[in-house]
Amino acid sequence: MSDTQTRRPSSLLLAASALGLTFTAPLAIANEAAERLTERLDPLESYQASFEQEILDGSGDRLQEARGEMWLSRPGMLRWEVEAPYAQTVVSDGDEVYLYDPDLEQVTVQALDERVTHTPALLLSGRVSELTENYDVEYEDDGGDDIFTLVPTSADTLFEQLRMTFDGDMLTELWMTDSTGQRTSIIFSNAERNEDIDDERFEFEVPDGADVIREDER
Repeated sequence: MSDTQTRRPSSLLLAASALGLTFTAPLAIANEAAERLTERLDPLESYQASFEQEILDGSGDRLQEARGEMWLSRPGMLRWEVEAPYAQTVVSDGDEVYLYDPDLEQVTVQALDERVTHTPALLLSGRVSELTENYDVEYEDDGGDDIFTLVPTSADTLFEQLRMTFDGDMLTELWMTDSTGQRTSIIFSNAERNEDIDDERFEFEVPDGADVIREDER
């Protein structure tokens, strides 16, 4: 894989972060876990935090590290800014997702369709009822942290397993696995929940001179 391919925001957030184990649980347990998750996510209107992201291959070897800032607002709005090692930006305005790589001077645009909304960050910005309907949910109390493991009920998703860790009402970590065994860990810090976020944060203007690639026209 070339350095250019590795650095693309689509691989950082949408493909790589939409990152396998399946499980079966009695229906009553699954329903209780979904109810607990709903209690965490239903009141969530906005979320902003710093993040550190690490991607590991199936053998546990580190493939990539990144850090940056993210902002999320319901429904469907997200800004994900990678600051290091390479600047990259992902913006969802509720209708389309923009993936911008300033080094390549390239913007990739995707419609906010069902497959894209199944990426982890955009899952959080969607409707809780859709989340609990489309994923089997398991709950674990890990020494005060609440851990929810989600497995998609459909094969048409970009990850096989997603784990959310909460400290109280605050999301502290996302952990994802894809079909190849590649794993992504995203740890959040300096988080704020349900604070006002200016709508302009979720607007994207294509920079002068940037090439625009529309995925739906390929």
